[in-house]
Amino acid sequence: MKNILLFGAGKSATVLIQYLLSEAEFNNWMITVADANLDLILEKTKSHPKSKAVLSDINDEQKRSELISSADIVISMMPPALHILIAKDCIQFSKSLLTASYIDDGLKSMDAEIKEKGLIFLCEMGLDPGIDHMSAMELIHSIIEKGGEITSFKSHCGGLVAPESDDNPWHYKISWNPRNVVLAGKAGAIYLEEGAIIEKKYQDLFKNAETVSFSDNKNSYKFGYYPNRNSLPYIDLYQLKNVQTFVRTTLRYPEFMDGWNNIIELNLTDETPSYHSDEKTLMNFFKDYFQKQNFNEWLDKKLSVPFAESAKILEEIKSVDADHLKMEKTDLLTEKMEVANLILKQLYFLGMDDNKTFINKGFCSPADVLQFALEKKLALQKNDKDMVVMLHEIEYKLNNEIHTVKSSLVVKGEDALNTAMAKTVGLPLGIAAKLILNGEIKLTGLHIPITKEIYTPILKELKNQHIEFYEVHDGE
Repeated sequence: MKNILLFGAGKSATVLIQYLLSEAEFNNWMITVADANLDLILEKTKSHPKSKAVLSDINDEQKRSELISSADIVISMMPPALHILIAKDCIQFSKSLLTASYIDDGLKSMDAEIKEKGLIFLCEMGLDPGIDHMSAMELIHSIIEKGGEITSFKSHCGGLVAPESDDNPWHYKISWNPRNVVLAGKAGAIYLEEGAIIEKKYQDLFKNAETVSFSDNKNSYKFGYYPNRNSLPYIDLYQLKNVQTFVRTTLRYPEFMDGWNNIIELNLTDETPSYHSDEKTLMNFFKDYFQKQNFNEWLDKKLSVPFAESAKILEEIKSVDADHLKMEKTDLLTEKMEVANLILKQLYFLGMDDNKTFINKGFCSPADVLQFALEKKLALQKNDKDMVVMLHEIEYKLNNEIHTVKSSLVVKGEDALNTAMAKTVGLPLGIAAKLILNGEIKLTGLHIPITKEIYTPILKELKNQHIEFYEVHDGE
């Protein structure tokens, strides 16, 4: 009996665990799930006869070594910074490793040892990164094989709330790690646009955000987007040396883009501990914080009206339920009133008037309080559905003519537990583990899923799981 060891039973592991257990009987597997929360493991495995729940602290070297040494393959769903602990043990005990995280320098330094031991460390095997790589490479290779030369590549992906569960002014609910939501974009972005390298700082990522529209065989969509991290290394990885535009982005609804730009301008993502939160309500936090940040001056700037006018607006808003807030236009306010309307709706929704929710996080940063507010106010409710959207936009030359293709994926979750995010992050990992254990993937060394040997069988199985792209070529 082969033993698959999974570290981590959090939000994104739900469907992965279900898939592994569904395959366990046929393949004669035991699925060992290790996490610091035993109840969480049992909730996910439901005491399945092919499962083993292990209470484990990832920093416990002895326990970690025992678990890895007895495994046939290891999957890590831990935070990226902790993969290195697991990776070192996997090399020591000659075990292959799968993660959904980006390859870092620590893992890169292990490449020679991984190959020497005949192991495969397969990283970036989730949604983004993961399905984005595989679907893009399948499309890129098909264009190149028919003689096409790709000149522009744009890849967009976002974890969103499904329209039927969209009931707040942010048009967003959290289906993954909330800390990642708070810190998203902090590294800024680098990408290629019409032959020029573009660098954007964090403070500029969400300003005047661009939008993208597309249709599949069911619906039409429009989203805002911001560029991700450093897109440039993927130009060589994708073998697109002659490309003039290359960018990887994150999708959000346009209203979120405006709102998050305001959050950044208000320094609410600042990670410097500066606030004593014990026995403070969300309302008192915003009140105290905005007094220090000259919120009225900031609002005046946004509204382009005198202080007295903005103060009047604030007083009017305090007497109106934030969910139904409406403001009349005046000669002074014009279209900026609509912007202010959205800003204030969003801030009130996060708790600017909430005198009942206590923070109690000790000495913390504004980012810590923001994360707390997001977890409380933007959580998926039990029957809410999330939605994953991915879109590749490619322009290429073939026979001296310019062609375009849009390849889109839209996946909806079932509820707050069986989310689209958990499905699209977890299934590629589970399928890859099966293919490696069954000898269908024979590669060794450190890899991401950009080769046919990896992406062809995984995309085929994903289609069987109803994760399939819809393509529109040229003017179709």
